[in-house]
Amino acid sequence: MQDSSSPTPAEAKTGAAEHTTPKPPKTQPAQKTFLNRTGRQWAVQGGIGVVAIIVVAAVAVLLTRWLLDTETVAGFVERYPGQYSQPEAPGGYPWWLNWAHFFNAFLMVLVIKTGIQIRTEARPAAYWTPKWNKKRKISLTIWLHNALDLLWVLNGVIFVVLLLATGYWQRVVPTSWEIFPNALSAGLQYVSLDWPTVGEWAHYNSLQELAYFTTIFIAAPLAILTGLRMSGLWPANNQALNKLFPVELARAVHFPVMIYFTVFILVHLILVFATDALANLNQIYTGDETQNWTGFWLFALSLAVIVAGAFLARALFVAPIASLFGRVGR
Repeated sequence: MQDSSSPTPAEAKTGAAEHTTPKPPKTQPAQKTFLNRTGRQWAVQGGIGVVAIIVVAAVAVLLTRWLLDTETVAGFVERYPGQYSQPEAPGGYPWWLNWAHFFNAFLMVLVIKTGIQIRTEARPAAYWTPKWNKKRKISLTIWLHNALDLLWVLNGVIFVVLLLATGYWQRVVPTSWEIFPNALSAGLQYVSLDWPTVGEWAHYNSLQELAYFTTIFIAAPLAILTGLRMSGLWPANNQALNKLFPVELARAVHFPVMIYFTVFILVHLILVFATDALANLNQIYTGDETQNWTGFWLFALSLAVIVAGAFLARALFVAPIASLFGRVGR
């Protein structure tokens, strides 16, 4: 006789099934990614990148120092010390150059930030429609990027006009073919960590001159032209212009130019601090060559302003301004 408390065969089978049926696995929360990489992947790859840069830099320094000790390269550097005889250009740093330098740095950081954000954001926080074209609709980030571009272009135009009007253009425009061997010499000296000899104050060495000329007169116009091609200001219905300058070409050029500006800013900052920071910061911010901390504290203040601007460059703060020129919504 079967105990009434014992499970029947059917119950036993059902119970066994309940105990043996696997439970569905818990779904893990999706990890946040940036440019298709998680934070951990960025940390690992970043660490590897830093180590690789240190190793390559150490090898480059040692190899360049060895080259500079050879008779051929030493003779080349002696003949081309890194700076050729420049024309009688104005010296020093006028107030307008200092201010234009700050505005350019402020706007460039925000332009680069919003440019990267445009490439990475999957769903914009808001959209903007201009008052004069109800059919056009762009993300608020694109609107901010374009607005910053216009301010950057205005600052650049004023800067170039003043360069030409005051004669300061002679400090950033090559006037001799000797700039190329001197730039190579200056580059070797930089890599060896034996900085190029500085001539008359504010007359740049040849590598600096080439870098400033490339930035002002090549990279900046390329950024403006390609940015204009991708913006709503371009006459989209003009087939001849579209065929002459395809938007695909503009996109292919615009991003590398942004990378160039990013690298230029980083190298510029590194060299400012590595080659007598106090004197360099005073020249940039006060127009003096004195050795004191005034320029450093002005730099710290300007950096705080740039960081604050980057923090405020978000939909919550940008939308009220954008709404003055169009409709902001979802």
